[in-house]
Amino acid sequence: MTRPALRLILLGFFLISASSAPVKKTQDVNIYSFYINSTVTSRYATTIITSRVANRLNESQEIFFEVKIPKNAFISKFRMTIDGKSYDGVVKEKADAQQQYSQAVSQGQSAGLIKSVGRTLEEFKTSVNVAALSKVTFELTYEELLTRRLGKYELLINAQPMQTVADFKIDVHIHEKPGISFLEVTGGLSTNDLANAIKTTRADSDAWVTFYPTREQQTKCKDCDKNGLKGDLLISYDVERQNPNGEMKVSNGYFVHNFAPLDLQSIPKNVVFIIDRSGSMHGKKIKQTRLALLKILSDLSEDDHFGLITFDSQVDLWKRELLKATKANLDDAKSFVKKITDRGSTDINAAVLEGVNMFKRQPQAGSASILILLTDGDPTSGETNTERIMSNVRKAIGSKFPLYCLGFGYDVNFDFLTKMSLENNGVARRIYEDSDADLQLQGFYDEVAVPLLTDIQLNYIGVSNLTQNNFALYFNGSEIVVSGQITDNNVESISTEVIAISKGSKVTYQNTVTTKDVIDVPSEHEDFVERLWAYLTVKQLLDKHVLLEGPEKEAVKNEALKLSLKYQFVTSLTSMVVTKPQEGDVEVADKPKEGKESHRPPVSRYPSFTPRTGYGPSDYDYDLLYASRLRVPASRPRVRGSRLRVPDFYGRSGYYAFDTPNRAPTHVTRTLVAPTQSAVLAVRNNRFLLPADGQTKPLCFDVPIPHKLKLLQDSALGFSMNGKSRGSKTGFQQIIIHYKTNHHLTINTSSINYNDGQNNVQYLWGQEPSQHEQEGIILILRDNEMDVTIGSIRVVIVLHKKRKDVFLWPAVWQQPKNVTLSGILGKDKISYEEIQGSTLKIMDNDVKASWDEMTDYRFPSAPVVRCWLVPFQAVMNGEISDFTVTQM
Repeated sequence: MTRPALRLILLGFFLISASSAPVKKTQDVNIYSFYINSTVTSRYATTIITSRVANRLNESQEIFFEVKIPKNAFISKFRMTIDGKSYDGVVKEKADAQQQYSQAVSQGQSAGLIKSVGRTLEEFKTSVNVAALSKVTFELTYEELLTRRLGKYELLINAQPMQTVADFKIDVHIHEKPGISFLEVTGGLSTNDLANAIKTTRADSDAWVTFYPTREQQTKCKDCDKNGLKGDLLISYDVERQNPNGEMKVSNGYFVHNFAPLDLQSIPKNVVFIIDRSGSMHGKKIKQTRLALLKILSDLSEDDHFGLITFDSQVDLWKRELLKATKANLDDAKSFVKKITDRGSTDINAAVLEGVNMFKRQPQAGSASILILLTDGDPTSGETNTERIMSNVRKAIGSKFPLYCLGFGYDVNFDFLTKMSLENNGVARRIYEDSDADLQLQGFYDEVAVPLLTDIQLNYIGVSNLTQNNFALYFNGSEIVVSGQITDNNVESISTEVIAISKGSKVTYQNTVTTKDVIDVPSEHEDFVERLWAYLTVKQLLDKHVLLEGPEKEAVKNEALKLSLKYQFVTSLTSMVVTKPQEGDVEVADKPKEGKESHRPPVSRYPSFTPRTGYGPSDYDYDLLYASRLRVPASRPRVRGSRLRVPDFYGRSGYYAFDTPNRAPTHVTRTLVAPTQSAVLAVRNNRFLLPADGQTKPLCFDVPIPHKLKLLQDSALGFSMNGKSRGSKTGFQQIIIHYKTNHHLTINTSSINYNDGQNNVQYLWGQEPSQHEQEGIILILRDNEMDVTIGSIRVVIVLHKKRKDVFLWPAVWQQPKNVTLSGILGKDKISYEEIQGSTLKIMDNDVKASWDEMTDYRFPSAPVVRCWLVPFQAVMNGEISDFTVTQM
């Protein structure tokens, strides 16, 4: 490659590598903006990754966009915006996509690549040739249904820019109608100084997580260095479950039913562990297996019965029959486990059939039986034909109990294990060869350790096109999800009935829900129930496609393909095509199989297409074929005036100043609620939210208007932020930030003015996103946000437009640790205790509160949240007059 080549990888995160020297990387390219925005509504997550990149060179260079997303997710949208024009990816059937790609490649253009990645992520990659001193915006959307495991849902977000990014932010909004019972943020990006960049807010049915690290902080996480962030955020949560019938949501002719009853007695289980001890398990694998089994045996309940089978070319039983999990039996079993050593070849067929026979010899009424197979290789002894093995196992089990297959490492035939598990109502899970393999084994067992229901059947009246509605087992900490279409739009209610077997008895759950319920979600996500239904249906059809043969297999494939195309999901049956029409350039993204570094062969002038084969539909990575490159004509930002020389996105110096139009904002809004109903008509207020430490219900308080308020002050830093409210209207007409003696930032509803004591720079709301850095101050202008970082303080001023009304609202997203700030927004969090009724104990004082609502203007979406409305003095330790200023 003769010209400078830059490789830019967004891994839900970003990574950059180049043929040029490392020092040159940050000079050649500027990732001037990187956002991840994830919205979770009733467990269905839609995540948008947006990256804006500028080429700083005086010549063109190729930039690669590479995104790692959860393996269970479907990409549903991809867009590149180049020189103001957008190029969208279109999902097509694989054969059609290949034909379009091949036509482009046959003209002599280059071929592409595939890359497999780790445990939970897969990779999408594309590229663009960016002209000198020009920019490109990448935007990728993917969707996934979060699965409940061990009592929680997990949303994983990775970040690895390999350079610090001035405008870096992650925003997550979770909306769960029953309420959020707990919220936790962990991962490598939540440690050290970065913990201070994470803000969590909970309010009844909603939770927000924001991650706005400064450039300085991006070098200070556990695995971070001068190249920036390197780690992940893991957001875990669960929902309130007060209704034993589950949670029903109806929207736009579709419904979803989440069923996870509590307060059930556990059903005694019969579990047989079938452990591969062949020669390939030598070393760490067999040691970790022994460790995991010893811990699992310790966790068995006294009501459980268990058995142990080890196998290579020979099958050995610890005991011929299932034994009760008494202390004496467990001690004996542990002694057996400690002596397991590797040897010989692999007779999977004989071992699994022996496990089935143990259940048949000693059936246990009123219990749940589970087979767990752990192996690391192909069958190499006894019956080695995988089709015959699957047939033998399927006939022997006869749908009486599930078989779970754990594949250790990448040498295992995971397609075979996947199909054998699906045929027998189980799942396959890969155990990765790593230092925590024993914990992975134990973690899987924990998921199936406590069965609560068996033979679950979910019935509905007035619906069609149901997803799977019968299940062999329901385990503690999991959840059953069923979705479908409402056949009659005039029907006013849906009746549900769940029939299952609990410990020793049959149980029935019945419920009726209205179809007229309005789900409170943003308009852009109002079709989430329909998309959730489509996602779940396609996933289950792909599983069926693995199991079926002949015409049935083709019919299932066609239905899955039809839905994938309708909802623009990139699945194992579809590809995404990105085309720049005037040049005929084509790129195609596929969803191939997981666990292989399988590169597509170079494409000849007349390439042929060979479809992939195999059983497993559920573990995939993204193949990318790309032909030629898009070329971006150079463009320069609009410049007006000449007041202050500042560096732009390209690293050049230029003068930026803008004429400010004379616009007077107008506003009419509803009256915000005061602490008592009698006060509503008498006082108008700005209402502020105050998150509560360790509580799901935040506090809120009112500040009468009009006032000039001291919003935030750090005397040691020389920082202050004041706001001028708008007479009898909500919000602020002006916010001014002072830093030291010479830096002043004035924000109005039409413009922003920054003065450093000598020079002046002015921006307009709505102009192209801009950045400015000077003497420890970072200013980032977005569409409706001015992001200001000074030292360890980060505030965002949000511009709200409600009809013809325009106003400002301040949000503090980061404060220095162990430093007491003053001002209306000086408190980060506060602790309180609910004593009785509406009385709270705050700072050792009994405070009367009212359960009320407010609009949280800290977010551009301005959600309405519930809060404990308390008197100003109860939380601020002072009077309003203590927080007013005479001069802004």
